[in-house]
Amino acid sequence: MINCKICNSESKYFANGIILSKYDIKYFKCTECSFVQTEEPYWLEEAYSNAIASADVGIVKRNLELSNVTKTLIDKYFDAKSEFIDYGAGYGLFVRLMRDKGYNFFWYDKFAQNLFSKNFESNESKPYQLLTAFEVFEHLLNPIDEINSMFLKGESIFFSTTLLPKSEPKPNEWWYYSLFAGQHISIYTLTSLQIIAETFNKKLISDGKSLHLFTNKEISSNIFKVMINKKISPIINLFSSKNSLINSDFEKITGVIKKKIK
Repeated sequence: MINCKICNSESKYFANGIILSKYDIKYFKCTECSFVQTEEPYWLEEAYSNAIASADVGIVKRNLELSNVTKTLIDKYFDAKSEFIDYGAGYGLFVRLMRDKGYNFFWYDKFAQNLFSKNFESNESKPYQLLTAFEVFEHLLNPIDEINSMFLKGESIFFSTTLLPKSEPKPNEWWYYSLFAGQHISIYTLTSLQIIAETFNKKLISDGKSLHLFTNKEISSNIFKVMINKKISPIINLFSSKNSLINSDFEKITGVIKKKIK
């Protein structure tokens, strides 16, 4: 028995799982909020020998979809002229996509190398209107502490993490435990996310599956679900567009102004 990292209630043995094809580890589930956590993750240094797991073949498709839904959300509820930060930004693909769409996004990641959005690293001391954190929460060793760090950087947090299904599958029954990579050490439920929201005096808006928002803004849950639908958001976005930052970013990096040649 251990204490839940979200609500500090009793967390009981849930199951075993073989991670990285060799370590037999224990998982524990909270008796109150059903948050699932691993035993102390001694294998993380090995698991993060590559910051982005090689099996993450959906990384490009996911970033394309998320850039669409984030644009839709910002246009409706945030100041599109403001500055934003992507937390756990990986190689910087999402930041580059959002800047291409005209949104002033900046990169932050403690582990990965910035490849696609160099020169657009975040300002450590500056608070941003919105922080995005896609496929980050399941990696957090101490979620409350890390989320507190996020709120020091962003007033609202738009994030993705797939919630534990109601059937409460064991590690060998559900792909999202990511046993092969060993990086997913925290699995959330809607109840556990609600507790986190209350801890930070925020509202939780969620699609009930994988996309969620911590915020103080008044946002209809039903409208949120429609706007962040991956099939609907590209259609909504057809009716609003911003000037891309590609040219201005090029000028900032190179000092060369791109002129049209007649």
